[in-house]
Order: sequence, then structure tokens, then C-alpha cells
Amino acid sequence: MDVKDFYFDLPKELIAQDPLEDRSSSRLLVLDRKTGRISHQGFRDLPRYLRPGDCLVINDTKVIPARLFGVKKDTLAKIEVLLLKRREKDVWETLVKPGKKAKPGTEIVFGDGLLTGTVLDTVDEGNRLIRFSYEGIFEEILDKLGHMPLPPYITHQLKDKNRYQTVYAVHEGSAAAPTAGLHFTHELLEQIEEMGVKIAKVTLHVGLGTFRPVKAEHIADHHMHSEFYQIGEEAAQVINATKADGSRVICVGTTSCRTVESAADKQGAVKAGSGWTEIFIYPGYRFNVLDGLVTNFHLPESTLVMLVSALAGREQILKAYEEAIKERYRFFSFGDAMLIL
Repeated sequence: MDVKDFYFDLPKELIAQDPLEDRSSSRLLVLDRKTGRISHQGFRDLPRYLRPGDCLVINDTKVIPARLFGVKKDTLAKIEVLLLKRREKDVWETLVKPGKKAKPGTEIVFGDGLLTGTVLDTVDEGNRLIRFSYEGIFEEILDKLGHMPLPPYITHQLKDKNRYQTVYAVHEGSAAAPTAGLHFTHELLEQIEEMGVKIAKVTLHVGLGTFRPVKAEHIADHHMHSEFYQIGEEAAQVINATKADGSRVICVGTTSCRTVESAADKQGAVKAGSGWTEIFIYPGYRFNVLDGLVTNFHLPESTLVMLVSALAGREQILKAYEEAIKERYRFFSFGDAMLIL
């Protein structure tokens, strides 16, 4: 299949620039993948589509304020650094703008010297390895100096950092939020648990590769970015027991989906543990664990729209997206949601 097979025309005004005041007041498009039937609901109606015994898988990663603005120590030229992956305690793989100002040996100063960085090397895709120096606790300094790394299509300033976090975010390490989870409130999760739905928490640290365009003409030629995931014993047992009982495993977001599918064998048994995944899910993929998906509306020609097409079929997804555009749904990270069952 070609990348252009996943193109759709999206009016720019449907790209949500700000989160809704109430997380769960977003809309929910429900797609029955067996019949193709589409219905329009509110996100608070999600429990109506869940059954006792189902398992909801959520990604409890936490976004770090990974965007830093500094100056070169020698010239005071402005420079922007985006933290991507922690390689060692104080060494990070980063994206630097402008890259030509960040040759090995370059020193960068942040926050009047509260934090300094030295460029060590240039690695894959032009990223830079930077060693940071500071006094105190790095995470506290980052929280003070850093900005949330919002996607490039969001141009508005985020007033509250917590609105780009899920309410269940725990483990720091993501450069982007698992946005399908942004719709949940503590109250809604409690309601879901009280009706007998199990919650399994997994972790996948979302990288910026999720926003990178697919440059290959044929999707099979695209190389997926690598992301770290972790599944605890308890979560693996809950997911496996759900499958054994004949109940449904419904993932919240493509990141939860990629995590459980990466950790499962061909029989659908999920193994506890951690590692790096480069799993690329597109039409033709056979899901071993997933039975349903809560997700946002994704960018045209993205790996994420390919993933949902693998679950529900490309034609049905494009038809659902066409319906969402017609009904003026809000798209992308701060947008509305979709439930595929």
C-alpha cells in the first residue's frame, strides 16, 4: 500500500488548539468495525459501550517539560533544545535548533546558568548528545526551566502544563502525551471500575517520532521509531485473564495498543517486562491482544491513521473521518475521540 492511500483533506480550523475546560466533555464518534455503523456520542457515554469483565489498558507515562531555550556560551546566540531520550544519568539525546550552531564542544547556557549543556556528539538523524551540568535535582530544574513539547500543529500557548498530561500520568519520560487518555477524569475512571471493568496500567514513553511524516512512498518501506515500554506482572496477569475469560481488551490510545502488541506472543499472551519497540502496525497486521480502541483523530498519511486502519479497515476509517469532518469534530491532540469496537 502507498502512503497516499491514507490521505484525507482536513480543514485547518478543525485542528484543536486548546484543551476543553472539562476533559470528559469532548465528543465521541463510535465505529462498529463489523457493520461500519457510526454513532455520535459524548465521551462521558463511553461506559455504555463497556461490559463487566472488559479490561481497559491505559498508558501511565508522564510528559516531561522537555523543551529548553538557551544561548551559546561564547556568542549568546539563541538555541532551542528538545530532550528526546535519556542515554545516561546526565546525557540526553536531543533535537537542537538551529543544528549548525551545535557542533561537538559547544556549550549552551539555560536559565542564567542554572543549567548548562555540552554537546558531545552528533548521532542518528542529526540529533545531538548533550551532557548537562547543574546543582541540585535535574527534574526540579527541568520543571522550572522547561516547556511542554507541544506538537507542531498547535500554535497556541498552553496555560496549564497539566492539561497536556493524563490524570493518571506517573512515570516521567515522554516527549509527547498519549492523547487519547486526556479525555479521562478520575470520576469517569472510578465509574468504569465500579461497573466491573478492570484497569491495566502499562508504560510507553512516547517519542517525537510519532509526529514525523512517513517519507517512504510505500508504507512497508517505512522504518518505525523506537520507544521504551514496560509492563508489570499485575498488568500482564489482568490482560491475560481477560483474554482467557473471553472478555475484551480495549486499549486507550495507539501507545497502549503498541505496548501490548509488542509484548504478546502469537497466542495473545502478554509477557511482563520492558524493552524497546519499533512495531509498525498497518493494514494486514493481525492483532493478538487488542479487541477495541479508544483513540483521537490522527494526521493524514501518519503511522497512527495506518494503525487504526489495520483495526477497522482503511475504507471504513476514511469514511468515519469524512463523517467527523462533516460533523465538525475537533482533530488531533486536544481534539475529540473515537471508539472502535
